Formats: sequence, C-alpha cells, structure tokens
Amino acid sequence: MDLKELRDQIDIIDGEILSKFQERMELCLQVAEYKKENNVSVLQTGREQEVIDGIKARAAEKFEDSAAVLFSNIMDISKSYQQCEINKNIKFLEHRTFEPDKNCRVGCYGVKGSNSEEATRRIFGNGKDIGFYHEFEDVFRAVDEGKIDYGVIPVQNSSTGSISLTYDLMRKYNVYINKMVRVNIRHCLAAMNTGSVEEVEAVYSHPQALMQCSEYIEKNGLKTVHYASTATSAKFVAKSSKKIAAICSEKCAKLYKLRILDRNISDESVNFTRFICISRNFVVEPGANRVSVLMSLSDNEGSLYRMLTKFRVAGLNLLKIESRPRHEGNFDVVFYLDFEGSIDDDRVNALLVAMRNEIKDFRFLGNYNEDI
Repeated sequence: MDLKELRDQIDIIDGEILSKFQERMELCLQVAEYKKENNVSVLQTGREQEVIDGIKARAAEKFEDSAAVLFSNIMDISKSYQQCEINKNIKFLEHRTFEPDKNCRVGCYGVKGSNSEEATRRIFGNGKDIGFYHEFEDVFRAVDEGKIDYGVIPVQNSSTGSISLTYDLMRKYNVYINKMVRVNIRHCLAAMNTGSVEEVEAVYSHPQALMQCSEYIEKNGLKTVHYASTATSAKFVAKSSKKIAAICSEKCAKLYKLRILDRNISDESVNFTRFICISRNFVVEPGANRVSVLMSLSDNEGSLYRMLTKFRVAGLNLLKIESRPRHEGNFDVVFYLDFEGSIDDDRVNALLVAMRNEIKDFRFLGNYNEDI
C-alpha cells in the first residue's frame, strides 16, 4: 500500500476507536452514578492495576508498554469525568464578595514611595492610610493575626521571575489571594552626595532590582549592596554622607530628594512586577478569572501528568506551574498552579473538590482578577 492508502486505513481504525471510546465513556458515567448513590470512591487502585495487567498480558510484546500507557490515559480521563459528575453539586467553598470598606486596615511591604505602596493605592485608593512593614513575613503575620485586614506583597517580576519567599510564605500562612495588580517598574540610579555615575562608590537596592539592572551595573563597574527594598535603600542613601546611590523609582527618588543620575536603567525596557493582595477571609471580586492552588504529589510514576490530565479533561487552561522545595531536609517539592476560571463555574468547583479529596497537602489559595 502507498502512504495515502495507509493513512486511509488509519482513519478507519481511528473512527472505530472513537466510537468505542464514546461507548466506554457512557458506561463510565453510569459507573459514576452508581458510585455516587453508593458512596464509593472514584479512585480504585486495585481495579486500575488489574485492568493494566490484563492489557499488558493481551498486547503484543512490542506494544505492551505503549498499550499500558494508552489505557492508563483512558482511565485517567474516565476518572476525571466521574469526578465531575459526582462533585458537580458539592460546594467547594463558600465566599463573600471582595468589597473593601473605608475602615479596612491595609499594610504592605516597604516604606513610603515604594512600588508596593503604588500597588496598594491601585487597589485601595490614594486616600487610604497604609501600614508599612520591613519584611515580607511581617505582612503575612499581620494578616494572619488580624492586625490588618489586607496585605500587599510582590509575587513575580517579568524579568527575573517569581519571588520565591512570597511563595514559601503562602504555604506557611493560611491566607487567601483576593486581587492581583501589575505595576510598571522604571528603575533609576539616584544619589544625594554625588552628581555622576563615575563617582558612585556603591549601589544599594533590593536583590531583585539589582538583578533587573545587572547589565547597567556591569557596564558601569558598580559595586552592589543588597538592601531591604528599593524604597528603603533610597531612604538610606538620602541620610548617608557617603558617595553612594540607590536603584529605585523616580517617584521614590523625588520623595527623598535624591538627584537622579540615570533613568530607565532596567535590562528590559518593559519591566512589570505583579503584586498580590492577601487576607484571612476568602473573598472574591466579581468576574474573578484566575485560580491559584498549591499541592504535593506522590512519588508514584506519572503522578504529575495525571494531575495535569484533570485540567485538560475539564477544559481549563493552566497559566502557570511552578515547584518549590518543601524545606524539610529532603528533595520533595510543592507545586504551585494558576489556571483560568471562576469558583462559581461547575467545572472549576468539581475539579477543586476532586483535588481536595485526592491530592496530598492540597491548598486552595484564591480566586481573583489581575488588574493590568
């Protein structure tokens, strides 16, 4: 047979496979009804292994492993459909609307003039009193202890990626994300006691800002010093008698009366940082379309792939998947996932219920909008 004839034969077989697949899925939905009525778990490990062993025994030796993979995938799809059917009327989590009142208490990382302050004012307005905290964890702790109602923390930069500490603290503290804002970061080099870049003895700034301006720093042969934040570094430089400079925003430089030595010094001309707003209560802004979760997975072969299959079957688009070490003296990791959707969507609700019931150390982090 020529290539066309071979492809025609494959098309015929594919049609037969599709027909049988659909028959199988109809039976799986009936199985889901039975399990629902009789309170039987969707996950039946013994039954799955029995099926796979049978398939491998019946398959030609050269196709044995491939057949096992195919039927494992089919069973994963079947389980996902069953879970959607069984969980569709189970409410994952009740929530209120995110509507901050004028008396709410708000805090953020950094000092006055920081990018965190700009993000906070984007959410709560220019007239809002803001509490400033020196460390990321101070903000999380203040929210967790009820000292403030909302806290604002940077989570990701378009040039240097995710801010690891924020992710670690999201796992440590039982808080929810209820808003995300994107702030355009424009770094400048600013000083108090020198008028030229050549005279600068050292540059102070947050490590993220220093990384975002690494090409400029290397080009000018500048010595760098890590500091708590861009704004606090500007404040420090303003009070120092040394010939030092800060990498900060122009707004911050003007606030602390620093001389701007150079503008727009970031490696990337477009440089954004995402900030999240956190609270103890689960609140959702109308039209929220982004969901964040974290989880640990078993060491079983294919566990990550099987988890991702749930999203594909539900028709939900993953926006991000990232891993972080558990910090427990081993090499185990925690996965952080963002995906499109609303908790009020039946598909999202059913998926969250399934993950909560089946996945180790599962945590729901929030359903929110990103304000661009």
